[in-house]
Amino acid sequence: DDHKKEYCETQFDLSDDKKKDLERMVSDEETAVATAKEGIASTKEDIAALEAGIAALDKSVAEATEQRKKENAEYKELMASDSAAKELLGIARNRLNQFYNPK
Repeated sequence: DDHKKEYCETQFDLSDDKKKDLERMVSDEETAVATAKEGIASTKEDIAALEAGIAALDKSVAEATEQRKKENAEYKELMASDSAAKELLGIARNRLNQFYNPK
């Protein structure tokens, strides 16, 4: 009888130790899961911030492109005006040459 009691107590102790080990492992895994969730949340925040930055950059690029298009149109208009003015000055110079230096 004593042998059976001792065996049962030993088995009980072993089971209790195994239970504690398993509880410790579960606790460690829960901690790991919580840490992973925090990491995921942090990464999601980083992604959201980067997406906002990209959106702002895209907007800035679009605005800069629009500005360059306007400046290019103004430049082309100015160059056309300059060409017309040069042509007009050339004609005026020829007329003045013909008037003051007749052949």
